[in-house]
Amino acid sequence: MEKVQIAGSIMDFYAQLCKNVGLRKKDLIFPIFVSELSSSGPLSNSNDMSGMNKIALKDVVQNVQKIIDQGISSLIIFGIPNKRDIGASSALSNEGIVQNSTRKIKKEFGGSVNIITDVCICQYDLSGHCGLQIKNHDATEGNIDNDSTLDLLSKIAISHAEAGADIVAPSSMMDGQVIQIRSALNSKGFKNTKIMAFSAKFASSLYSPFRKTAYSKQIHNYKTLDKSSYQIGYENPRQAIREVQADIQEGADMIMIKPSLLYLDIVSMIKDKINFPMAVQNVSGECAMVKAAARKGWIDEEEWKVSSIAAIKRAGAHSIISYFTMDIAKYLDD
Repeated sequence: MEKVQIAGSIMDFYAQLCKNVGLRKKDLIFPIFVSELSSSGPLSNSNDMSGMNKIALKDVVQNVQKIIDQGISSLIIFGIPNKRDIGASSALSNEGIVQNSTRKIKKEFGGSVNIITDVCICQYDLSGHCGLQIKNHDATEGNIDNDSTLDLLSKIAISHAEAGADIVAPSSMMDGQVIQIRSALNSKGFKNTKIMAFSAKFASSLYSPFRKTAYSKQIHNYKTLDKSSYQIGYENPRQAIREVQADIQEGADMIMIKPSLLYLDIVSMIKDKINFPMAVQNVSGECAMVKAAARKGWIDEEEWKVSSIAAIKRAGAHSIISYFTMDIAKYLDD
């Protein structure tokens, strides 16, 4: 078989690949992790999240400026508080890390940046779960209380909207979270605040590098956290379809699939069956595997970054959240 010669530089080749699948800078969303620590630093002490930082509140404007300078206009904020408590109280505080970050960014950049905020409690409560837990009679941890969590999520979403968030993104996978949040936002006058629903969030070990960063200091059993009672099992594509349809009916403006690479069949299926605005998140474990294999010399890191993001777009994603966003942006003209 005759080998195809690649004309021009490898950068031109990657740029053409992105263009061929229709990837644009407006499709990319960069995740930022804002911490209540006094100084910025690496997101992880190991190499599995190299290139990603925890950003101190005082440095958030400077860091967002770098994102905007690369032509990326959308970001999603994840907060990392100093302390957790049983009721995840700092998640809805007016002086919470996400709320303060959103205000600072909007004050500096206004409408030139589109702010999405993660609405969940797993980084703020003592269990690491995405919902409040009901204690058993023997004081051991019990089931997740869906209804009380919905009330809390609604309050968190309102606090984010008050701070200036353009889009709130409930990621807890609680039943009815979209309709409750939509109703709460509307009642407070935030009818224009959009909802990006994490509709099909699969139970996966691929979240481990993020959990190591956000959980490990206070939740020592984070590696064994079982969220399968409210996240989706990987063997059940029909449930993913049902969850997406339910969130759309409840008022979501965009739905989310997470993780990405192992679920591109789900992404394609939803695109074909529903064709609704859809974001896909390229999660920490997927990115960490690329980094680890590249360090071993097993793969070409840059090729994998580009081809994996191109694959997500090709499968049908309208928007992509990825730690590789800034790396991919350099290959895109618009």
